[in-house]
This record gives sequence, structure tokens and C-alpha cells, in this order.
Amino acid sequence: MSLTHETSHRLFAEARQVLPGGVDSPVRAYQSVGLEPPFIARGEGSHIIDVDGNDYVDYVDSWGPLILGHNHPAIREAVISAASRGLSFGAPVAGEADLAKLMCRMVPGLEMVRFVNSGTEAVMSALRLARAATRRDKVIKFEGCYHGHVDSMLVKAGSGALTGGVPNSPGVPAAVTADTLLATYNDLASVERLLGENEGQVAAIIVEPVAANMGVVPPEAGFLAGLRALCDKAGSLLIFDEVITGFRLAAGGAQERFGVRADLVTYGKVIGAGMPVGAYGGSRKLMELVAPAGPVYQAGTLSGNPVAMAAGAAQLEIISSDAGFYDRLDERAARLTQGLARACAGTAVVQGVGSLACVYFSAGAPVRCYADALACDTDAFSAYFAGMLDRGVYLAPSQFEALFVSASHSDADIDATINAAREVFGGLRERA
Repeated sequence: MSLTHETSHRLFAEARQVLPGGVDSPVRAYQSVGLEPPFIARGEGSHIIDVDGNDYVDYVDSWGPLILGHNHPAIREAVISAASRGLSFGAPVAGEADLAKLMCRMVPGLEMVRFVNSGTEAVMSALRLARAATRRDKVIKFEGCYHGHVDSMLVKAGSGALTGGVPNSPGVPAAVTADTLLATYNDLASVERLLGENEGQVAAIIVEPVAANMGVVPPEAGFLAGLRALCDKAGSLLIFDEVITGFRLAAGGAQERFGVRADLVTYGKVIGAGMPVGAYGGSRKLMELVAPAGPVYQAGTLSGNPVAMAAGAAQLEIISSDAGFYDRLDERAARLTQGLARACAGTAVVQGVGSLACVYFSAGAPVRCYADALACDTDAFSAYFAGMLDRGVYLAPSQFEALFVSASHSDADIDATINAAREVFGGLRERA
């Protein structure tokens, strides 16, 4: 099979004249896989169709939020209804409290929420709140974990920064990152050492509970609980960045799935059902420090946008009313990951948690931290990616991004994906 991309090629050439790199987010440029991106025209369920008419089984899901698939009728109608009343008011709307109440019912320990417009904003605001609450400046993050393009977090970051080979961005002053301390994911000793060296100075530990921006790296047994214990001992706050895992791994997110309670949680993705949105939340005591209830300033003209609120509420209402939703989603994902593992036959390693997965070209070794991810064969991944794309399977164009399974993926979709992977891996073994 060989798909044609003449229209996408033309559009990309035009876009490069007016957009940096032709895109509005770096990983979309396909530079790390040596290709040009297809331009997407529409989506329906588990499939997307590009401007050249090529049909793909989609495992990007707009980078995670489309847990029910593309163009779900209930979400579409909620958006149309909200938009018909106006796109933005810069004033309170009932939908803000409605979505917040729904989130608080679903997530253990979540008592108050502040909506923002992106995961980056959510992280930036949660860090400010943690520093204000503890009256400390330093923050511990983990190598390879990505928390948006907040200046202080662009230190050995994952996702697009890792994909592009620029984990530390020009334009970020050294003074801004001076209070960011780096630990090793899945290594509690590295965290304990930093806390000891900076006793009484660490405001928070921020972590992706599943590291999903250097592929998909599960937390090892006891890691998250160990972070909770270390924070309690040091008087630091524990922040879970659940921009990817929130409402995807369970109704209560990673906190529910792993049985560990965070002090603050950041959200994005699923709570907007594809619309731009983010949020941070926690206990009433902490959140009432945020203005105007308290002194910690944070604002946004478009925060709580009525269309985004309606889309997110429609999606979470469907999920929360279906007791078997996550069991079925996990079963569907397990069927895919097990099939991919059989198809690669030792050529690669498949790792996953719930509906998140990654195929690592790591010489058969599991990936448990940033250093392991960096050791993967990105050239082999590029060949795998190209082969899958040419067979109608749309994956994230990076070794260091996750694969997302949605409720709309059918058995036929999964069978087609496994068959495509079997062909591609077979070709890779022959060339080797």
C-alpha cells in the first residue's frame, strides 16, 4: 500500500511560509520521523480522514482527550447548543460550576477546581499555589516528565521537547530554573537525596503519575506511595500532573487507580472533550488561597469558556454514568497491546497502563526512566511509524509519545492495527 499526499504536501508548503515550521505545536511537523504531516479534514469515531481522502485508524485521539472518539453526537450537540447562545462572555456561566461539581464527585479528595485554558496554565498556577501555601521556592520534577511549556519546567522535559532534541529551551533564563530540582522517575532514593540536600526549601514534588511524555512508563510498585510519604515527612505538597491520565485511567484518574492521594492535581485533555481547557484543583483549604478568595493571583479572560464547559460536561456525564466504561476500555487496550507484543516478536517492547500504550525500540529491555527512553532506537521507530501510516494506522510521530485507545475503537480496528504491525515488523526483521 502507498498512500498519496499531494494536497497535504501543498498545504504544508504554504503553512511553512506563515507558521514557524508549518505547525502550531512542534511534534506535529513530523521532523523526528523524517516525513511530512498529513493535514486532517475530519474525524468520525475511531477514524480520521485527511485532505487527500486517506482514511486512518486514529490512536492519537487529539493527544488524548477524545476518549469517546471523534465527533461523538452528544458532545457535538452540547457544543452546538452552547455556541448558539454565544461563544464567550468573560462572565460567570452556570456550566462552570456544573463541570466542577461533576469533577469533584468523580475524583477522590477534589473539593474545589479552577478552570484555565490549557494544561500549561494549570501547571503554572498549581506551582504558584504550592509555593504560596508552603512559603518555599524549590520544586522537584522528574527527568523526562513534561508539564507544559512553563519556563521553570523546561528542564530535561519530555514530549515535544524530547522529540525535537531540545529538552532545555533557549529564552529561558537560568535564574528561572534555579529552583527546579531534577530527580529520576521510579527512583525514590534520588528524591530523598534532593529533599535532604534542600531541607525545608522544597514547596512541591510534581510528577506525571504515569510518565506519558517519554512514551508510557508505569510507576513501579511503591513509587507513588513513596512520594506521598516523602512529601508528608518534608512538609512539601505532592502535585499530580494528570493532564493525560486524568479521567482516562479511571473515573478518579491516577489517584483512584493507584490509591495515592495528591495535594493538588492538574487537568486538561479529557475535561474539554477536544475543546481547549485545563484545570487545577485540590482541597478547599488550598484552593481558597486562590484569588479572589485568597491572595494567590491567577486570572484568564477565556477561563471557563461556556462551549468548552459544555463539551467537557457532556463527555464526563457519559463516562460517569457507565459503571463498566473503564473495564471495557482497558480490555480493548489490552487486546491491542497484547497483539502488538506478539507482532513485534522481541523486536520492540510494548508498555502500557490502561488505555495508554507505547511501542519502544529498546533492544528488548523495559523502559523505566528518562535514560532508558533516550537509549531507544529512534531510527527503527521512524521506519515502524512510516510503515504503519502507509497501512492506514495513525500514531503519534515520536518514540516518546503515547498511543491512546478510545471507546470507539472496534475489534475490526484493533485487528487491522495488529495485522499492519505484523507486516511492518516482519519487514523490519528482514532488513535487519
